[in-house]
Amino acid sequence: MSPDATPDSRYSWLVATVGAIAMVFTFGTPLSYGIFREPFSTAFGIAPVALSTVFSVMLFTFFIGSGVVGVLSVRLPARRVLLIAAGATALIAPALYVVEGYLGLLVVFAVLGLALGTQFVVVASVVPRWFDERRGAATGLIFVGNGLGLFILPPIWQRAIAAFGVRQGFLAILGATAVAFLAAGVICRRPPWVEPSGATTDEVLGWVAGLARTRQFQYLFVGIGLAFAWYQLLAAFAVDLFAARGLGETAASTAFGLIGGVSIVSRIGGGYLGDRLGSRRAFLLSLGCATAGLALLVAPAPALLIGSVGLVGLGLGGCATLYIPVLLTVYPPEKDTAIIGVFNVAAGIGSLVMPPLGTASIAYTDGYTVAILLTVGLTLVAFALIVAGTRDGGAHDSAAG
Repeated sequence: MSPDATPDSRYSWLVATVGAIAMVFTFGTPLSYGIFREPFSTAFGIAPVALSTVFSVMLFTFFIGSGVVGVLSVRLPARRVLLIAAGATALIAPALYVVEGYLGLLVVFAVLGLALGTQFVVVASVVPRWFDERRGAATGLIFVGNGLGLFILPPIWQRAIAAFGVRQGFLAILGATAVAFLAAGVICRRPPWVEPSGATTDEVLGWVAGLARTRQFQYLFVGIGLAFAWYQLLAAFAVDLFAARGLGETAASTAFGLIGGVSIVSRIGGGYLGDRLGSRRAFLLSLGCATAGLALLVAPAPALLIGSVGLVGLGLGGCATLYIPVLLTVYPPEKDTAIIGVFNVAAGIGSLVMPPLGTASIAYTDGYTVAILLTVGLTLVAFALIVAGTRDGGAHDSAAG
């Protein structure tokens, strides 16, 4: 451990930088499943519909499985959990050379989703503990890595598979992922001034169960889930909406991609804003930006799309950066991975429910107005629930156990 390993030190920023690099490889791969569908179907002779269930399992283990791991690993050294995730990633990197058929792919992608999600949960919960004064900025840095992965990994996967084929491309990218995760396992341990949780697994589960019975937790669980569900809903119809508003196919896809591009910048900006205004106030301001941007979509004027894309991107990046500092000020910091894991489950539920909801709302109404209003409604409900759930400050003593 470096001798200057104190809050907000140079070593703290090393931890945040290594964590940000690891974060590049977390969300980008599971959300590239649309790129995998055709080449994997051809390579393994599996129908696209059946193959889609493999990717659904990956998303399930990424969000909900890793959330459970976060709860159960709260008393384990973070370094050990990160190294296990790195080892699992390295183990499955060459797996496609020996795997054949549906069941083999199901296992590979289930393990992949769990490893990627576990890395996200642990890095996201450990890095902010290294900071006091600059916690928002540091959290913004690791979520810049997360946003960068959403921006660059899909085209990297596409080019790697086109250039090298499914098996070799999979090996190359997961090999690089394993190296980044290994570095995080070496560097991103909990800081020495943080007391490890002495709770047993039964005690942690009892604490979570007691927490789940509190009104504050119920407000925040649903509110945080909805604070990200709106983006999953938007993703189901945004490109088609932009095309219907007069943009060409390429321009519509680019406009949607710009939301992610703006969010990369706003992840850092949101962190600095959180350090100055407080994480709760900055989070709500970000959610308000997203709401305003979504509301602009109701008007059919193409000129308003620019403002909408900008506001939605600002809101998305700020929300992604600031929800963890909000949670770590509300709940006991020694239960960091448990808290982030539980709320990862909330985000996971939204990611599974919202895309089909958006598609169905458009199909049954033959238009986009209902889908847009539903998306705006989600942000408003999220805003109200988060205000209610954080109104009284911390909940360190609010849960039984």
